[in-house]
Amino acid sequence: MDSEKQQLSVEVARLYYQSDYSQQQIALQLGISRPTISRLLQYAKIKGYVKISIIDPFDDLDKLAYELKEKYELNDVHVVFSPRDDYVSSREYISKEAAEYLQGTIKNGDIIGVSWGTTMYEVAKRLMPQSVKGIEVVQLKGGISHSDVNTYASETIALFAEAFKTVPRYLPLPVIFDNAIVKQMVEEDRHIKSTMEMGIQANVAIFTVGTVRDGALLFRLGYLNEKEKKILMEKSVGDICSRFFDENGEICDEQINNRTIGISIDELKQKEKSILVAGGKLKLKAIKGALKAKSANILITDQYTAKRLLE
Repeated sequence: MDSEKQQLSVEVARLYYQSDYSQQQIALQLGISRPTISRLLQYAKIKGYVKISIIDPFDDLDKLAYELKEKYELNDVHVVFSPRDDYVSSREYISKEAAEYLQGTIKNGDIIGVSWGTTMYEVAKRLMPQSVKGIEVVQLKGGISHSDVNTYASETIALFAEAFKTVPRYLPLPVIFDNAIVKQMVEEDRHIKSTMEMGIQANVAIFTVGTVRDGALLFRLGYLNEKEKKILMEKSVGDICSRFFDENGEICDEQINNRTIGISIDELKQKEKSILVAGGKLKLKAIKGALKAKSANILITDQYTAKRLLE
């Protein structure tokens, strides 16, 4: 009886692993139930008739992280495995890693500065309640627009604050004003100034990079006119906290930059932990520019992006 089971399990395994039959097809061919096929496949693995090996085509993730750290002079790099080379898959895995990184490194009394956007929202959703005390969470840039496009600005910082058991410090303003003078006047309000100063004092900042294209989030929020969008698409490779920069990490349009409210790239450089969470082909130029600018000292990305950054 046992000999018959062994022979049958090998036959099922050959059909499944070598001939690429589905379990349903094998069941129909052999005249036995699909659950029995599943049990026979499991039996074949337990007995050692089937051995499955996985070859990692992406090299060692630690090696990629080390090479990125050396090339871009970073304090820390986390390269995570993404099963697919696309933005959605990359965002899922790097946001999970970013949440876990924060949970393992945030200590009592830290001030966390948070940007917004879909990547930051994914990080926020994955945060678990923490036991640290005396944490402050502050928004690093304005997050209000008159468009129907959701920036997840308020949801993101609210989730961060909930995880770290604190009250969120919002910056309830447009991120880019129509007029630099109006923006300067708003910055003088004592409540706004207090929030912005906390953002500057934050010892931890977490953010992503935005792309410069028609479908980019900032381009859909109504802050910029068509002429300004065209200028940015010609001169810029991306943005950090809505500060647009070129391939060398330099601010590419001072007029727009002077209308932008929130933390500056230079202020990000001063952080104890300045964490860039980004991946995907569309963001490659922006990530490179951000790293050249030294705006981040910690990078969290996927293995596909890591390889491209090392080319």
